[in-house]
Amino acid sequence: METHMPDFALPSSHPTLNGQKTAKSARDSFSAYNSKYLTVSQNWSSWHRSRTNGALEASVVSYRSSVINNYMDGTQGGARDKASPSGLHFRDSKRKVDYVLAYHYRRRLAQHVPIAASPEPTRGSASVGLVWNGSTREGRAEPQQQQQQQDDGQHALREWPGLPGLEVVELSPLDALEEEKRLQREEYERNLLEAGLEIEKDPENKSQGLSFVRIHAPWQVLSREAELLKIKMPTKKMYEITEEKGILKTINEIWCKLTEPLQPQVPQQENTKMKTLSYPFSREKMYLYNIKDKDTFFDNATRSRIVREILKRTSTKARNSMGIGTLIANNVYDAAYPLHDGEYEGQDDDMNERKLLYQEWARYGVFYKFQPIDLIRKYFGEKIGLYFAWLGLYTEFLIPSSVVGIIVFLYGCVTIESDIPSKEMCDQRNAFTMCPLCDKFCDYWNLSSACATARASHLFDNPATVFFSIFMALWATMFLEQWKRLQMRLSYFWDLTGLEEEEEHPRPEYETKLLQKKLKNKNITTENSNENEKEKLTWSDRMPGYAANFGLILFMIMLTFSAVFGVIVYRITTAAALSFSTNETTRSNVRVTVTATAVILNLVVVLILDEIYGAVAKWLTEIEIPKTEKTFEERLVLKAFLLKFVNSYASIFYVAFFKGRFVGRPGRYVYVFESYRMEECAPGGCLMELCIQLSIIMLGKQLIQNNLFEIGIPKLKKLLRKLKDERTEPKETDTNQSKDPQQWDLDYVLEPFTGLTPEYMEMIIQFGFVTLFVASFPLAPLFALLNNIIEVRLDAKKFVTELRRPDTVRAKDIGIWYNILSGIGKLSVIINAFVIAVTSDFIPRLMYQYAYSQNGTMHGFINHTLSYFNVSQLKAGTQPENSLFAQEVSFCRFKDYREPPWSPHQYEFSKQFWAVLSARLAFVILFQNLVMFLSVLVDWIIPDIPKDISEQIKKEKTLLVDFFLKEEHEKLKLIESFIARDKRKHRSGTKSKRTRAASFSQCHRSPKGSFTSFSSQHTVV
Repeated sequence: METHMPDFALPSSHPTLNGQKTAKSARDSFSAYNSKYLTVSQNWSSWHRSRTNGALEASVVSYRSSVINNYMDGTQGGARDKASPSGLHFRDSKRKVDYVLAYHYRRRLAQHVPIAASPEPTRGSASVGLVWNGSTREGRAEPQQQQQQQDDGQHALREWPGLPGLEVVELSPLDALEEEKRLQREEYERNLLEAGLEIEKDPENKSQGLSFVRIHAPWQVLSREAELLKIKMPTKKMYEITEEKGILKTINEIWCKLTEPLQPQVPQQENTKMKTLSYPFSREKMYLYNIKDKDTFFDNATRSRIVREILKRTSTKARNSMGIGTLIANNVYDAAYPLHDGEYEGQDDDMNERKLLYQEWARYGVFYKFQPIDLIRKYFGEKIGLYFAWLGLYTEFLIPSSVVGIIVFLYGCVTIESDIPSKEMCDQRNAFTMCPLCDKFCDYWNLSSACATARASHLFDNPATVFFSIFMALWATMFLEQWKRLQMRLSYFWDLTGLEEEEEHPRPEYETKLLQKKLKNKNITTENSNENEKEKLTWSDRMPGYAANFGLILFMIMLTFSAVFGVIVYRITTAAALSFSTNETTRSNVRVTVTATAVILNLVVVLILDEIYGAVAKWLTEIEIPKTEKTFEERLVLKAFLLKFVNSYASIFYVAFFKGRFVGRPGRYVYVFESYRMEECAPGGCLMELCIQLSIIMLGKQLIQNNLFEIGIPKLKKLLRKLKDERTEPKETDTNQSKDPQQWDLDYVLEPFTGLTPEYMEMIIQFGFVTLFVASFPLAPLFALLNNIIEVRLDAKKFVTELRRPDTVRAKDIGIWYNILSGIGKLSVIINAFVIAVTSDFIPRLMYQYAYSQNGTMHGFINHTLSYFNVSQLKAGTQPENSLFAQEVSFCRFKDYREPPWSPHQYEFSKQFWAVLSARLAFVILFQNLVMFLSVLVDWIIPDIPKDISEQIKKEKTLLVDFFLKEEHEKLKLIESFIARDKRKHRSGTKSKRTRAASFSQCHRSPKGSFTSFSSQHTVV
């Protein structure tokens, strides 16, 4: 690290050192000496009182106050007690705290070494620095240079006998690291001051502890950065919003009156029919904007956003740091965050936006009210505002789908008594003797014993589910179309139209990797250097990360499949074990016991793997080294969604499309591990089991992961952080500490905001449960609705009360999440088509009724779907032992379309099998194309941009041009009036003094210097 010495006044006893050359050599000597020793003053206060070192004291005070405004006042007067009562301002109670940097400090605990003593070389990696007048300059010595620097340091001390009260301190490795961090903080804060920011800092009064750096952005900085960032600000011009007319206006008025009790009690715009014209801020056009008060013209969210941009781009020389992100990654600072607007609870009458959000949005008691989206956007920024707007619309759309789902379920309940197939199955007069469910230990059984399963299957496997599947596919399309319209409407009212992509700063990890590459290729680049070409990471630099991503993602997917296979093995082995039981009740409830325990086990595996996959996806994205945060977020979302999608739906896909398909037939079953038969579907089909699997996983994830984890984990982290701080910080009395904690203290203990990815992810997975397999579980939208009513308030409470205030981020859409939603919507059409065609009995029933039934009814359907098997052809050792069946069994039945034993082609697939299979495939094609056509039709009918918003955007552009022309015209008239007045004054002067004017014109004939040419130039402009 490059070493610098601070400028200071030299003692009078060294007049020969006043020259620049000698002073430079003295600095070099001390730079050499500080590679091992730290030199401090033994009597700092006496130096301040010394007239000899008056200039030194002045330089110190000037330096400290330039780095830390108000710091000297705070330390000399104990001004911590004079802190702002609100905790949102500097100590002068005038300047707002726009941003806060927090860090932990630790004072030096080093051994004192006498100056006269001959210092010994340091061992290990210990580094030392030179501290002078409260400012440290630290350097590291190479191993081969330590002895030389040691000698130079001793020579320097002997040359400087006039400096009173010096003491040498040997630094430990931990002390050296703390010194390095302190140096980086001082340099960074100095650079922030050069950028125009104002800083206030707490004194470090304890041996170790937590300290805060408070940052304020003055008007000059705010206006400069607002212009650079092209932030749209309100102008003086207001225009009337064109309202809808006719029946739409009447419907809107009626709706507003009906929903008035549901509206949150938040301040609204005085005149909702008027909108302020906004334009990107420009210092040259200050006259355009409605600036009543410079302190309040930029709201708190905009101020913190501006400061954050400065913090991101402000660099330090240490470790080639390129912003606050790198410094936090290197633990120089612990956190950087904007402040909340005060307390969200309390009896005081001081109402702030945070308290208002808590009272009208973040409490469970106001679950029935609409969200104050505009206030959310104002407080948290556009990106978070769009998330809650999307979540609100999604929850509203779940209401009609829940109603239709309940109707479908009730239809199944009403028609269950008139369902002929379930009646036939439950009729004990129909003696359908079924083949054993397992080898040797299972007996023959009557189909009527599965009556309850058959009746329950009808609740979800009925003709209404086909209608509901089509409805949900169109519902998903309408939801996405409506979101695009709402997004456009919000973009218009939030002034996001025409929002340009902001240039993002590189991530700290990318900069670190790039620096390592530069250092590695330093020799090559110096020989063949091209300064105009900016060095960056290429695909070859990222190849190890890409290879690791491919391999690990493939491994994780195989791990998910292995977990599903493990659950399958559990079901098979448990079913076989329970079949051996001597207890009649246990044997009769084998299927129920196995299904319930397997689903719960599968839920536990899904929850565990979900947490693992989230951490793995983040790590895989980090080793890819994306350049910007946006790229990082998109890649993280894709990986996490892929892994969690496979994890959540793998077992459901198995039950829906694979279970019972590869069982074989009696006499030729498919075995696992040579002794366990593959599991079969229940007599009523696999749809009921699919419904159980889907409902338990969906409800379990919502209840445990989305609610309990969201409530419990932040509280647990907060408790652990509090215990850690109490354990690491010694209990010392701080005389300057105020009695009441300030807002920055309260916000520091809150959980840091880590992004919206977890919030979106849980809702996207839920959206998949609602749409992908909705044919098997019509009540899925209802449970999703109940969850989301809680989820909205849970997320709101988390953002308002448990998280630090996030940085405001402008965004015009929800990004990659919309593409994922659109993909799930299209995939749901295909999956529901296969669920209806393959998993349910809808197609076999339809085929029987219209192709095989003698009277066009469903009578005889159960007998039609069961095949015969000659029990004498069972393999040796697989026949039931000690059969207790009432009558002699010659033929048993099994569910399949196969030729009977008396056929020439016995046990081969029958013609009915191929006919049903053809009908199933035809239904999939017909259903898919019909629903896709209807979806495209809905997409075409509903425009993405509402007509009134489209007209308002065009009107706003025209008004903006007219407003500019008017203002420029008035400005030009004002300039011309000034020029004309100056001309009249000039002419009156020439008439009274013609001779002098003539001589003056002879001397100044240059058109550039003449007033006439000056006037003409300005007139042209």
